[in-house]
Amino acid sequence: MEAFQRVDAVALPVPRSNVDTDQIVPARYLQKPRTDDFGAYLFRDLRFAKDGSENPDFILNQPSYRPARIVVAQRNFGCGSSREHAVWALYDYGVRAVIAPSFGDIFFSNSLKNGLLPIVLPDETVAALLRAVQDSPGAHIVVDLVSQTVTAPDGGTHAFHIDAFSRQCLLEGMDELDYTLTLGDRIAAFERQHDASAA
Repeated sequence: MEAFQRVDAVALPVPRSNVDTDQIVPARYLQKPRTDDFGAYLFRDLRFAKDGSENPDFILNQPSYRPARIVVAQRNFGCGSSREHAVWALYDYGVRAVIAPSFGDIFFSNSLKNGLLPIVLPDETVAALLRAVQDSPGAHIVVDLVSQTVTAPDGGTHAFHIDAFSRQCLLEGMDELDYTLTLGDRIAAFERQHDASAA
């Protein structure tokens, strides 16, 4: 998992509520192995026609937004099923943060466990960010996990909250298993003590 500290990147506006995980990655790709590039499946049925050609009207196919690494969305982003694949699709495409007023609960949790930073900001703040990146295609937003701030295209900064454990894992590029492995000495010491007390 790639460590996350600061991302200064093009932001993709997704100006609709209730974008669900089936829109983010269609169900027919759920049997694919994790070794696949799930970025190819991101918004697949919106990005591409049935013949495989690009839909020129879909925003991610517009040249200014193709390099996006940050998504700005409306309420309840990532609702629907519990599939991790939706997070994998965003991550493999290159997206490192999603900013929205609210998220589907399971999507939010899956994001933190897979290197994608979900940022909750007030409705009015997100609305202003959406307007900014729609009015200026290719505009950058800066997400700084160290300072826990989002910097808008106009230079305005907005603080966000993240729990300390998730923040540390993202900063160090660790998932929960990686973190557990860092406690190997303490786990071994506990097991020795347990074995001795049971004898």
